[in-house]
Amino acid sequence: MTILDIKRGQGYIAKIESQSFVDGEGVRCSLYVSGCPFACVNCYNKVAQNFRYGEKFDDLILEEILKNCEPDYISGLSILGGEPFCNLDITLKCAQAFRERFGHSKTLWVWTGFLFEYLMEDNGERNELLNYIDVLVDGPFINHLYQPNLPYKGSLNQRVIDVKTSLSQMHVRELQLT
Repeated sequence: MTILDIKRGQGYIAKIESQSFVDGEGVRCSLYVSGCPFACVNCYNKVAQNFRYGEKFDDLILEEILKNCEPDYISGLSILGGEPFCNLDITLKCAQAFRERFGHSKTLWVWTGFLFEYLMEDNGERNELLNYIDVLVDGPFINHLYQPNLPYKGSLNQRVIDVKTSLSQMHVRELQLT
């Protein structure tokens, strides 16, 4: 089995932050899923690499996440990990429910070790999740490319991507961050 074969994870989440100021633009609700096969050296969330870390995800947790996103001052939902694209049983359900409840009035940000180009070419659930996302931070964390204070990413290889524009143009368009 390879990283590409892991799509459903074990159904665990590491934590929920109801008000995060660092996981995307604005004040956000952040969901950290458990399980990441990339195992990046010096990962900032090493405990969440374990697919059975934390608590089992269920409909009550989903409702808690959506409730956390309701206040006007919450800009949207951020999904991190672990690896969101190896936990599609959780992340796809969250993205669908988020869009059903909020449409495009709030944004969905996701961090992944996969490259956008791979996700764009996927013919399955990974591409389905990608289509719900506004901003994708892609690429594995690479320790020797670490640079402190990069906006929304940890290493220079990672990109902060405007997903809708990139999909419509079939070419990566990075967000212009100020």
